[in-house]
Amino acid sequence: MSQERALTAFAGFMVLLSVLLTLWVHPNFVWFTVFVGANLFQQSFTGFCPATLFFKHVCGLKSERELGLIK
Repeated sequence: MSQERALTAFAGFMVLLSVLLTLWVHPNFVWFTVFVGANLFQQSFTGFCPATLFFKHVCGLKSERELGLIK
């Protein structure tokens, strides 16, 4: 799995988790959803996401370019 795919899966999981927490635990968990969305928005412009650093350094995942999936 590449860093990009892991990031997409992680973001989707976090959005779903935050919605469930908002519905079942407390309405203020909606701010968690806002945070995830804002992080995805800024990442689309800057290319920087802290989760990618985690996937690279801790999990040892490689980018699609490093895997040869992008030329």
